[in-house]
Amino acid sequence: MDQGPRENEFRQQRVENMRRLQALGYEPFGAPFERTGRLAEVLAGFAEQQPAQIAGRIVSKRQMGKSIFAHLQDGTGRLQVYVKKDVVGDQAFEAFEILDLGDQIGAAGELFTTRMGEKSLKAKTWTLLSKALLPLPEKWHGLHDVEMRYRYRYLDLIANPEVREIFDRRTRAIAAIRQFLADRGFHEVETPMIQAMAGGATANPFKTHYHALGHDMFLRIAPELYLKRLLVGGYDKVFELNRSFRNEGLDRSHNPEFTMLELYEAYTDVRGMMRLVQDLVTHVAQSVFGTLKVGRVEAPYDLTPPWPEKPYREMVQEKAGADWYALDLPRARERAQGLGLTLPPEWTLLDITHEIYEKLAEKSLAGPVFVTRFPAELIPLAKPCADDPSVVDVFELVMQGREIAPAYSELNDPLEQRKRFEAQAKGDPAKVDEDFLTALEHGMPPAGGMGIGIDRLLMVLTGAEAIRDVILFPQLKPRI
Repeated sequence: MDQGPRENEFRQQRVENMRRLQALGYEPFGAPFERTGRLAEVLAGFAEQQPAQIAGRIVSKRQMGKSIFAHLQDGTGRLQVYVKKDVVGDQAFEAFEILDLGDQIGAAGELFTTRMGEKSLKAKTWTLLSKALLPLPEKWHGLHDVEMRYRYRYLDLIANPEVREIFDRRTRAIAAIRQFLADRGFHEVETPMIQAMAGGATANPFKTHYHALGHDMFLRIAPELYLKRLLVGGYDKVFELNRSFRNEGLDRSHNPEFTMLELYEAYTDVRGMMRLVQDLVTHVAQSVFGTLKVGRVEAPYDLTPPWPEKPYREMVQEKAGADWYALDLPRARERAQGLGLTLPPEWTLLDITHEIYEKLAEKSLAGPVFVTRFPAELIPLAKPCADDPSVVDVFELVMQGREIAPAYSELNDPLEQRKRFEAQAKGDPAKVDEDFLTALEHGMPPAGGMGIGIDRLLMVLTGAEAIRDVILFPQLKPRI
C-alpha cells in the first residue's frame, strides 16, 4: 500500500511502541496461543465466572484510570476484554496501555457480565501475538475506496462485517452444492487445468509454454471434454467445481479467472438438467439464505419454481422485429445499427442475430427463465432438436439479465461431432481435438450436461452489484 506522510508518521509511532513493548519483555510476533474457542463459540457457551482463553485483533480500546476496556475481533465476532491494573500487575498494565488498534493479543481470565450488560472477559494475563505496524482503515466510502477494498481485501474484511458475511455465505453455498450432488450420487472429480487444446467452449484462452515438453499449452476455458471422457469410461454422474480462465474483458459480470460447476449425467437430457438446476439453486437458497426471495432486502429476487421457458428465436424477434429472419444481410445490418449496435464489417447474419440476443434480449430478462433452441452453429457440442436440426436442444438459464447456466442434451455422435469441429476449425486440422473424438468413438452414453457460473449465481443470491464483490481477490489492473 502506498504510504503518505501521515501513514509514515503512524508507522514510526507504532515501531516505537513495538520497541517499548520489547523493553517490557513482550515479543512483538509471539508464539501460538491455545484458545478456548473462537469468539462466537465463547459467547455461545458463555457462563459467569467460567475460565476462558481468547484471541483476536484489538478494534477498540478505552482507558478509565487503572482499568482498560478493549474489544477483540476475530473472524467470527467480537468480545470485550477488561484489564485491571491490580489484577494483571503494573508491568502488564503498562504494556497494555502501549498497545495500538490492530494489534493481536491473547487473553486468559474469567467470563463475566458488566454493569452495562455486556458479556466480557476479565483478564488475568495477556500475551502479545502480533504487532500491527500500520493502522486499520477507518471508513470506506467513495469510488476510489471501492477499488481499495478490492485491492486490499484483507482490510475490507476487517472494516466491513457485511463483506465477511458475503464470503461466509459463499463458503456455505459451495458446501451445500457439493452435498446436494453427493446425495444424488454424483462423483466429484478433477481434470487438467493446463491443456494442450483449449476446448469445451468458444473463448480466448491464456497461453503458456511447457518447456519440458517443448509445447505450447493453455489454461482451460472449460473442463467439458475431459468430463465427457469420464462418461465414456463408465462414470454416469460426474461434476467438477473448478477454476476456469478466459483471456477476455473485465466488467461487472466478467472476471478472467472464475469458478464454475460443470456436471454430466448419463441417460438424461436437457430436461433432466432443467429439473436438476431448479432443485439445486432452490436448495442452496433455502439452506444458506433461508428463503427463496434472495438478494437485496429492498428488492428481493424470487426463485420460486417452476421457471418459464422462452425460445431464442422469439426473443430476437421481440427486439428486432417479427420479420427479422426474413431479412437479408444488408437490411439486417441496417436494422441492428438502428437499434444502437456497433457491428464489425465482417460479421455474418448469425453474428448480428446473436449480438441482438446478447446485448438487447438477454439483458432485458429479469428471470429466472430458460432460453431454449439456440442456433446449431453456436453450440457445436449439443444435440439437434428432433423437430428442427437447425437449432439445438439446449437452454441458457438467465437471471437478472445474465447467463448463469448453459445446459445441453450432449452430442454423442462422433461422426457429427467431427463435422462440427472441422467447421469450427475452418480448415485448420490442429484445432480439431482428435483425442476427444477417439474417446467418443468408443461410445459415450446419451447425457445431459450443464455448467453453472458460481460467481454469477452468488451475485444473485447475495444481491451483489458486481462480480468483484463475490470474489475474494478479483483481477485488477496492476499498479505501476
